[in-house]
Amino acid sequence: MILRFPEFSREMRRGEEPAVGALLQRAFGGDGEARLVQALRKSGAVAGEVVLPFQGGIVGYYALSRMDAPEGWLCLAPVAIDPDWQGAGHGRRLIGMLAEWARRSGTYVAVLGQVPFYERAGFNATRASRLTTPYPVAQTLIAGPGEDAPQAALSYPAAFGAM
Repeated sequence: MILRFPEFSREMRRGEEPAVGALLQRAFGGDGEARLVQALRKSGAVAGEVVLPFQGGIVGYYALSRMDAPEGWLCLAPVAIDPDWQGAGHGRRLIGMLAEWARRSGTYVAVLGQVPFYERAGFNATRASRLTTPYPVAQTLIAGPGEDAPQAALSYPAAFGAM
């Protein structure tokens, strides 16, 4: 078995959009997430995009977008690891660094997804239990400051409603 390790995660660079789009198509088996990212970029909702590079390619990615409400909150979507790289902990480490950043920076980040994966990476479903969301609250997790369960109504960027 040959062990491969990606490079350090970093902000996506201009010109890497096609590689990210291809990664999203491979990871999700379709173009829905790539279209979501394009719509988020076009609307100006994207707060940041992070990639996990390897030898000139992209093997991991996530996007953070500004929530319409509460003010200052971010949402995480999509998150992708190339199928050939899945199962080695790269996604958990990538999202774990984001969860720690959220805690230290005092920024709330919400995500909708597989609860066990995101909890292993530092997000918390119990803390999200008092949120009002258009999506299933049982699959909603947050990372951020404190240990409380904030009460807030989540309003996602319009691009999510088009999905």
